Amino acid sequence: MKIFNTIILITGLSASVLSCTNELNIEPEGTPTEANFWKSENDLITGANAMYKPLSDSEFYGRGFFWFINASDDMVTGRSKSEADNVKNFSSNYIAAGDLETQWNKRYTVIGVANRVIRNVNNIQASQAVKNKYLGEALFMSSRMYFELAYSYGNEKAGIPIIDRTKEPDPNPIPRTANVMENYNYIVNDLKKAAEILPSQEELPAKDYGRPHKAAAWALLAKVYLFMKDWKNAEYWANEVMTKGNRNLLNNFGDVFKAENNYSSEYIWSVPSTTKFNGVGSILPGVMLENKGWGKYNGWGYFQPTKELYDEYETGDLRRSVTILKEGDQFTFDGAVRTYASSNSLTKCQFNKYMDAFKYPFKDGHVNANGDYPCTDLSVPIMRYAEVILIKAEALLMQNKPADQEINMIRKRAGLTSKSGCTMADLKHERRCELAGEWADRHRDLVRWGDAQATYAKPLHGMDGKEAWAARNFNPAVHNVWAVPQVEIVNSHGIIKQNEGW
Repeated sequence: MKIFNTIILITGLSASVLSCTNELNIEPEGTPTEANFWKSENDLITGANAMYKPLSDSEFYGRGFFWFINASDDMVTGRSKSEADNVKNFSSNYIAAGDLETQWNKRYTVIGVANRVIRNVNNIQASQAVKNKYLGEALFMSSRMYFELAYSYGNEKAGIPIIDRTKEPDPNPIPRTANVMENYNYIVNDLKKAAEILPSQEELPAKDYGRPHKAAAWALLAKVYLFMKDWKNAEYWANEVMTKGNRNLLNNFGDVFKAENNYSSEYIWSVPSTTKFNGVGSILPGVMLENKGWGKYNGWGYFQPTKELYDEYETGDLRRSVTILKEGDQFTFDGAVRTYASSNSLTKCQFNKYMDAFKYPFKDGHVNANGDYPCTDLSVPIMRYAEVILIKAEALLMQNKPADQEINMIRKRAGLTSKSGCTMADLKHERRCELAGEWADRHRDLVRWGDAQATYAKPLHGMDGKEAWAARNFNPAVHNVWAVPQVEIVNSHGIIKQNEGW
C-alpha cells in the first residue's frame, strides 16, 4: 500500500482562518518537504488544517461509507445504482467498481497527514499548549480513520495496515496486522494520549468548533472498547463523558438536527459544513432528499427508510415523525408548506432528520446553491451524546448491571414512559429508534450483536406494505467484514490480502 506523501500548504493562513468551515478561503500552494516545512507555529496550523480538507469530499461523509450503512434493515437504495445494490445484497460484484473502491485510500490519506503532524510537532517553535492542541487533534483524527477502517475491513483473521509514523512514508506495501484487535489496541493507546492533551470544547474559540476536543476522544474510546467487547472500559469512558464532559441531551429531539444547534450540549463530533461559496461539509442531507427535490432542488433520492423501521417506534414516540416523513405528512420546503408525496421512493417515505435547512427559502443560503454538492448548514453528526449514553447502557447490560437509568434518559426525551428491568432487547430497540439514518451504523450494530443473518433473511417493505427489497443471504463467516478494495490488493502486489470469501 502506498500512502500519499503530500500535505496541503495554505497561503496566508493565520489564526483568524483556522476553522474547517473556512477552508474555501484558502488556496493550495505546493508540496513541501519535511526538511523545509515544519518550523513555525503557522506551519503547524497549516499542517493540521490539511487533515480536514478530505472530509468535505462528497464520497467521504456524504455517501461513501454510507453505502455500507445502507445495508441495514432501516433503509433501501432509493435509486438504481449497481454498486449500491450489490453492496446491499452482499454481492462481490461491487468490488473494483465505484466510490467504495476509494474509501480505504481516502482515510489513509488523512492518517498520513496526521502522522506528519505527530512526527514533526516537537520541531515547531510554539507554546506547549499550542503543540498539545494540534498533537491531540492529529491523534484523534488518525484514531477516527483507523477505527472506520478497522471495523469495516478487519476481523480476528486480519486487521488493517498500521503506518509507521516515526519516519517518512514507506513506498513499499505494508501488510495487514494479524487481527483487528491489534488495530483497536493501537487506537486506544492514541486516544488516551489525545484525551490527556486536547482542550475541552468549552476552551475552544468558536472558529475552532468542529475540531476534536477532550469529550470527543473519551466518547470514541468508549465506542472502540464497545467493539472490543471490553465492557468495563466502554462503561468507564462513556461515564467520563457523562460526568466530566459537560454534555446534556437537548430537550427536543428534533432540535438536534437544526444548524443553530450544531455545537450544542449534545454535540460530540460532526462534519463542519458551510453553504457559502461552493459549500463544504457532508452532502448527506441532499443525498436523502427526494430525487430532484419536487422540481425545486437537486435531491439525490438515496437511502429511503423502511416500514420495518417505522413500525419499530412505539405509539407516541416523538422521534418517529422527526426521523421519517411519510405520505400525507405536512412539511415546509423552500419556504412553503407542502404535503409529502413521492413519485420515486420505493418505500413511499423519506428520512426527515436532515430536512430542517430545506424549510427556508433557498435564496436565504441555508442550502448550497450548487445542487451537485447538496450540503446544508447542518453539521451532520458523526457521533452525539445520546449514543454515548446508549454505549454505557449496553456496557452495563453486558456486565449484568442495571441500565434502566441510562435507557430511560433516552426514552424520557422521546415522550415515552420509563421501563424497569431493561434488557438487551430494550437497548437494541432504543439504539435503533434513536440513531436511525445516522453514522452510528445500524448495520454494524447488527453484525456485532450477531443479529445480521436472521434480520437480513427477511424482506423489507414500503409504507404501502409492498416488498421493497427481497430477503438477502448474509453469511457471517464472510459478510461480517467488507471486501478490501481491489485496487489496494493490486497496488500492493498481493501483500495486502482480500478478506476470506469475498
